[in-house]
Amino acid sequence: MEAGALIIIFALLVLFAFLGLGAWATVKAVGAAKRGVDRTITQARRTVEDTALKAKSFGQVGVAGALAQLRLDLRTSMRATQQALYQGVQADASLKESIGLFERLSAHGYELDDELKRLEQEPDRARIGAMLPELKERTVKITEAADSLRWAARDRARRFAEDELSALSAQIEVESGALRDWSRESVDDLAAAAAAWDAQQPPAGSAARTGSAGSAGRAPEPPAALNPTPPQTGYPWQKAPRPETTT
Repeated sequence: MEAGALIIIFALLVLFAFLGLGAWATVKAVGAAKRGVDRTITQARRTVEDTALKAKSFGQVGVAGALAQLRLDLRTSMRATQQALYQGVQADASLKESIGLFERLSAHGYELDDELKRLEQEPDRARIGAMLPELKERTVKITEAADSLRWAARDRARRFAEDELSALSAQIEVESGALRDWSRESVDDLAAAAAAWDAQQPPAGSAARTGSAGSAGRAPEPPAALNPTPPQTGYPWQKAPRPETTT
């Protein structure tokens, strides 16, 4: 009875464990799907905003067009730098410090972008026009800093690629030289082996004299017939030939 109760308890524990794992996997899958949907929505919203900013910067003049161009320059520079740093850190861990600096810079970039976005709805265009030089200066500072980080990361990656290519080319040259030396040594070894084998062989005249001396002590063998008479084949229905009589 106790053994049966233990088996039931163990089965219930296993069942609860499977149910817990299933619930955990479901929650993880739902969370991953939600994050994927959020990323898709964010990218779609960003694309729509960029398209609208491009349209405003080209289609509008004055304060509205200037604000749109500042936002577009800021977002383009920050996004390119973010992509370059986060992709480069996968191959170069030293870019983590650069990413930390970029995140601090991003805080100023978000603040400026929000301010420019609010000013787009401001009806007092004269006041905004007076603020444009200061806004442009802040935008230039942030974009120049972002561009500096981005190009420094790209120059570092290019230098590493050039150094690796130079080292690889040097190794290939060494290996190519070794292969060529090995080929010449193989030909020389084959030639030396052939010469040694030829030196070990007896001269052709001595071999002929040895053969004639050995055959002098033996009786000459009769020459083989050129056209020997083939034996007659006997068939079971043929009668044996009778011997001729002398009478």
